[in-house]
Amino acid sequence: MRHGESLWNRANLFTGWVDVPLSPKGIEEALKGGEKIAHLPIDLVYISKLTRAEMTAFLALSKHDEGKTPVLMHPNEEKIGEWGKIYSEKEILPVYAAWELNERYYGELQGNNKQQMREKYGDEQVQIWRRSYDIPPPGGESLKMTAERTLPYFDLEILPKLRMGKNIFISAHGNSLRSIIMELDDLSEEEVVSLEIPTGEPILYAFENDSLKKLDAIPR
Repeated sequence: MRHGESLWNRANLFTGWVDVPLSPKGIEEALKGGEKIAHLPIDLVYISKLTRAEMTAFLALSKHDEGKTPVLMHPNEEKIGEWGKIYSEKEILPVYAAWELNERYYGELQGNNKQQMREKYGDEQVQIWRRSYDIPPPGGESLKMTAERTLPYFDLEILPKLRMGKNIFISAHGNSLRSIIMELDDLSEEEVVSLEIPTGEPILYAFENDSLKKLDAIPR
């Protein structure tokens, strides 16, 4: 699921790695998205290191039927990893945050109004920066560069869990998810330009025969 609308989505600003929270509309989108998948089993959760993805995950999971407590894990942080240990049989839902799932870095566009950038550089140039595969915005990442961090993380950390039979929920961003979906759906560089991922809408894949296939509808 792409995170719900953020405050800077609402203001039509380039956000990238700027760590802004959800807007009131984004909170509602996250809750509604969670309701749509509340009946589906979830064993592990992966989120980016940005607040809007974290908020979306926890809000969506607050609607889940299984009643497990989502717990943000800190495997590489010694003190909180040690002091956050649970000494009971309480059933939890582990949540792992990874910078590799962060939004594409928009460089010098971050904080700028998208329409003002169109007026300054032209619609075509801004569209190339936003949607092309291998042309980065000034000082930022292209989608290709984003994929060079998201896909290795997906392959090393998430895919092995799928092979173990785990059901996984990912809360991330438009471009980090575009880079993963491009690989999963075998999209060309031309096709990915038109790929739009709506905020707060679950996208489901079934893992079968060591591959992921997008589902047309959420299973009942």
